[in-house]
Amino acid sequence: MIKVAFIGAGRMASAMVRGLLKTGHFTPSEIGCTCGDDPSGPTLAASTDIVFEPDVEKLLSGSDIIVLACKPQQFNELDAAITELANGQLVISILAGTTLERINARFGTARNRVRAMPNTPGAIGAGISAYASDQPLTEADSEVVQLILGALGEVVCVPEEQIDAVTAVSGSGPAYVFEFTAAMAEAGVAAGLPPQIAAKLARQTVIGSGLLMQAVEETPEELRKQVTSPNGTTQAALEQFTEDKLRDIVRHAIMAAKQRSIELAQG
Repeated sequence: MIKVAFIGAGRMASAMVRGLLKTGHFTPSEIGCTCGDDPSGPTLAASTDIVFEPDVEKLLSGSDIIVLACKPQQFNELDAAITELANGQLVISILAGTTLERINARFGTARNRVRAMPNTPGAIGAGISAYASDQPLTEADSEVVQLILGALGEVVCVPEEQIDAVTAVSGSGPAYVFEFTAAMAEAGVAAGLPPQIAAKLARQTVIGSGLLMQAVEETPEELRKQVTSPNGTTQAALEQFTEDKLRDIVRHAIMAAKQRSIELAQG
């Protein structure tokens, strides 16, 4: 019998399914999915042995947890039957810009509703998700939320009013890292390196630095100081960052992302 039902079978849903199966807490037959007019559901089912069920009523008839993983713009187009079938179930939404108020209006008879914001590194289990619940979670449901979102990586709980800031920092954050990596590679070419070498140096430097931050207890500030010799090359670069007000640029960008998240959530 299906216990966890995914409405949507895209990249995030696929990552969650694969992560859940790795934990061993659910068997493939206990996880089901449905999708729109695309092959994502059958493809996910074929690669993981979970159940693909195009009939929403059959999918949700015995489930206990519903994961909303479709596109945010499809939220208002969800089959009306889902609302009735969600009665007494735990609903977890990973839809960007979809507030608990909107989720509650659609799934008011669910036993609880959770709004989560994952990020794209979750596709390889290296992400971080933040979540907020409509009502305080029971201990059992808290464990379920941690388990399901934990399939994507690390998990933190925040008040819903902080979700827009989360979106700006970690939700959009991978794009900032990719942009900075591209900028490093471009600058490397300007400094005289062949494009392929510059790209490889920039990419692996970012990857290695991230792994180092994960492996040690020092803060990013402390790690930065370890690389910075007095009057050395790193200090010259960092002084230029300060002159160009890099931290102001980052702060302005994150505040812009947060404001846009607020606007999207307001419809």
